[in-house]
Amino acid sequence: MAADARNQLTDESAAPAPVRTTARPATAPVVAPVADAAGPRDTPRPRVAHGCWYPSPDPRGEHVAFICDRDGAPQLWAGPVGSDDAHLLDTGPDHVTEVSWSPGGEWIAYTVAPGGSGHTRVLCVRPDGSDRRVLAGAEPGRSAYLGCWARDGSALAVTVAEPVGERAGPLTATDRPPGWTERDGHATLLDGIRPGGAGDGTTAPVRDRLTAYLVDPAGTTAPRLLADETGAATLRVCDISQDGRLALLRRGPRARREAVVVRTADQAPTCALPVADGDPWIGRFSSDARTVWLRSNHDREFAALLALRLDGADERKDLGVVVARDGCDLELLTFVEGDRRAALAWNDGGTSVLETLPLTAEGSAPPALREVPLAHEVVTRVTAAGPHGMVVALSGSRRRPGVWAVPTSAPPARTPWSASDAASVPRGLPPAPPVPLRATARDGLLLGGWYHRAPGRSPGEPAPCVVHLHGGPEEQERPVFDPLYQELLGRGMDVFAPDVRGSSGWGRSFVDADLGEGRFAAIDDVADCATHAVASGFADPQRLAVMGHSYGGYLTLASLVWHPHLFRTGITVCGMSDFATFFAGTEPWLAESAAHKYGHPERDSALLRALSPMSRVDELRVPLLAVHGEHDTNVPPGESEQIVSAARARGLVAKLMLLRDEGHDFRRADNRRLFRRAAAEWMQRWLLG
Repeated sequence: MAADARNQLTDESAAPAPVRTTARPATAPVVAPVADAAGPRDTPRPRVAHGCWYPSPDPRGEHVAFICDRDGAPQLWAGPVGSDDAHLLDTGPDHVTEVSWSPGGEWIAYTVAPGGSGHTRVLCVRPDGSDRRVLAGAEPGRSAYLGCWARDGSALAVTVAEPVGERAGPLTATDRPPGWTERDGHATLLDGIRPGGAGDGTTAPVRDRLTAYLVDPAGTTAPRLLADETGAATLRVCDISQDGRLALLRRGPRARREAVVVRTADQAPTCALPVADGDPWIGRFSSDARTVWLRSNHDREFAALLALRLDGADERKDLGVVVARDGCDLELLTFVEGDRRAALAWNDGGTSVLETLPLTAEGSAPPALREVPLAHEVVTRVTAAGPHGMVVALSGSRRRPGVWAVPTSAPPARTPWSASDAASVPRGLPPAPPVPLRATARDGLLLGGWYHRAPGRSPGEPAPCVVHLHGGPEEQERPVFDPLYQELLGRGMDVFAPDVRGSSGWGRSFVDADLGEGRFAAIDDVADCATHAVASGFADPQRLAVMGHSYGGYLTLASLVWHPHLFRTGITVCGMSDFATFFAGTEPWLAESAAHKYGHPERDSALLRALSPMSRVDELRVPLLAVHGEHDTNVPPGESEQIVSAARARGLVAKLMLLRDEGHDFRRADNRRLFRRAAAEWMQRWLLG
């Protein structure tokens, strides 16, 4: 079957070149024109099943730049709101991940992930596809991330990430902490000291430096430094005040994000406030820079819209809640109609509620919320479209992602270049909405989730069931169309997609419930969810399987070795199998963030060993399929390689499937189809065979 094919990595990708850095000043990015990507820019004949997402309109709201995979990979497109005459702006092979049209309309900025890896770079292009240039991230060993535009469109904020400290190759046996497993890649001991790190007989840690700049896309003025942090987990410039004096930054590890106001003249912070995880665009300054509107869960269980008021020294004066909804997170916050209204997307148990409300300069809001009707269940992005409207990206249980125009005085309308509901799914089984299913953990915690029932089965008939676990762990299962689920359902298997503890959408306490020793309870949650599906009459207890992506892949492996008799098979996708090797090989910035969530690789080494599936691999009893992107820099492919090798050494059926030109997320249409079919065939073999 397809899963038998394994594409070997090259020596170059398996052994990154050493990086030698000391406490030197950061090097500003250099704007460099690049050749136009080869190939036609005429609109190709669209694939029947395609999605459009991450829209960014021009200043007049007449055209929209967006990401679309109609040509087989996520690429940069643009088109008028009322016509299907969309066209490619960059025909290159690199996956596009974010898009931002400049306030003046002259440029479209976007982030690409070469080879699907996590080493991203930021580019700009003219709206007609000409004058393409790289702004940051092209230098070896660096990555760059998109920030906001200056209000006048003269410059774009970018964040540049680069390793600092000494990296001279893999750790030796004497360098590794107890239980450390040899593997390729650099070490990311967050507080670890490497001998000779500074090159002068002293020592230096291997960390990550994140530096934010304002960059002129035309290259006529030098980049301007906004922030510089070593050992940071994240750093994004979310807004620049109208007068250019202040910048709003989002920084910090997962579950400990914070908004920071800094003076652009000297990069000095003036105040900070905790903010919620999720969408990185956390807020915006009012026109007079005396108020900062924030999406925050500060001192709250669920995120709300807060108004942070600044005094004459740009420090915190007072803080107030503008609007909140009981039991709902404010998931997306955007400002429309010339910043006169806020657009608020609330997460209500997994589905979205979109509202707008007027704002005042004093930071108060009249009780004039206006709900926007939605054609589908989940809002993934909201952006202003000219002075009187907005553009909304939607996903739903019956369609692939699409973009809707929302005029102020008219109902939402699907953009013509977004696939219709009927054309969103290939011919065959029509998609059906899942039903919510709440399970109770053994310690009494209420868990969320959605159950997808295969068609044609009577209500009381127990079915073979695949428990699918999302990543994060702070992600959340949503009632949206998933081609993988559709493939499994079409072969007669149900899918239960639960939110175990650590997932978002159910409050801050729920997100933090898996920290430290709580991760053992998260592993038990998987078993409790499977048991609940059986007790509800949906699932056949003799035909259960488990699979998941990223953290869900880790949780899959953990469930198989902690509950070895519950599932008949499992599929881990880009999942961690050993926390020691994960921290040794992952990106430094991700290690900084993951240490808070999973544990510190040195201080918590005993806990991490106990939580690692490799430490209990002798308990594995069932066939295992591992799938990985060859360019995954978040969770290196060695995590799958070592668990498959260990399973085979114990006489178990175990397969490894490496997808070429993919990273942590599979984005190419051909690879996605290959993965879906291989996964469905594997499940069909072991659950139905």
